[in-house]
Amino acid sequence: MLLPNLVLLIGRLIRDPRVPVASKLILLGAAAYLASPIDILPDFIPLVGYLDDLVVVAVVLDGLFGSVDRQILFDHWPGEPETLERSAKTAATIAAFIPRRFKVRIFGGK
Repeated sequence: MLLPNLVLLIGRLIRDPRVPVASKLILLGAAAYLASPIDILPDFIPLVGYLDDLVVVAVVLDGLFGSVDRQILFDHWPGEPETLERSAKTAATIAAFIPRRFKVRIFGGK
């Protein structure tokens, strides 16, 4: 249920006027990358093929928790709040392996 909930969250955040425009553009860019058949690592490579998608989701989710008020995220999360909290912690752990300069390019100071 995590993926459908994330899709709903993204759609709802894009329509929310409280979400900064920069965050909305990042969400749209991430959605376009994930929907695109062209990836850094092709999806047909077993196990490794989805690694770039996982990293994109982790960096964006981690960045959202740093740039959007938590209450807004929870307002739009269709699942249990604990699931979003666990997902955010997992995303932060994965995003910690990404060089800071890449995250700064996406989310500014984060």
